[in-house]
Amino acid sequence: MKKSFLFLILIFTAFALQAQRNVDRTNFRAGINGGFVLGDFSEAYSFGLGIDVTHHWGVSKMLDVGVASGFFNAFGSEETITGDAIFIETEFSNLQYLPLGASFRVYPGKNVGFKFGGDVGYAVGINEGNEGALYYRPTLGIDLRDGSNEFNVSYMVVNHDVQFSTVMLSYLFLF
Repeated sequence: MKKSFLFLILIFTAFALQAQRNVDRTNFRAGINGGFVLGDFSEAYSFGLGIDVTHHWGVSKMLDVGVASGFFNAFGSEETITGDAIFIETEFSNLQYLPLGASFRVYPGKNVGFKFGGDVGYAVGINEGNEGALYYRPTLGIDLRDGSNEFNVSYMVVNHDVQFSTVMLSYLFLF
């Protein structure tokens, strides 16, 4: 048993050393995002702004894994419904999420700044009446300025009884 345990530790250490020799893209990223609300909520919310915060570890030449968080605020709009002798005006309050999840990025080629990946986790509802739910966010990105900045396009979905979805553009700074 002791020999098996030592053998496993040796194997994992060898893989870790090999991964470090191949790539070191370990980084912290922070930036801003903005997007348009789609689907079920598109009439009540038109656009949103937020921040992204991630930390990735390069585990191979093609793969980074990490954690993701941030904040997203969808701005409520005013709706006016008029009928025969009826005039109804309502204002929707802002919808706010704090996503907490796991993240991965795949780099399909050598020395290519293009990447794809995603985040998955739980989006905590911040405002009153917003319980939060499972979220996922597929992402396409490209490195800018020799890899010190990133621009990406993503589609975030928070899936509860009804689905909140938004298409976002993000600009991130790598530290």
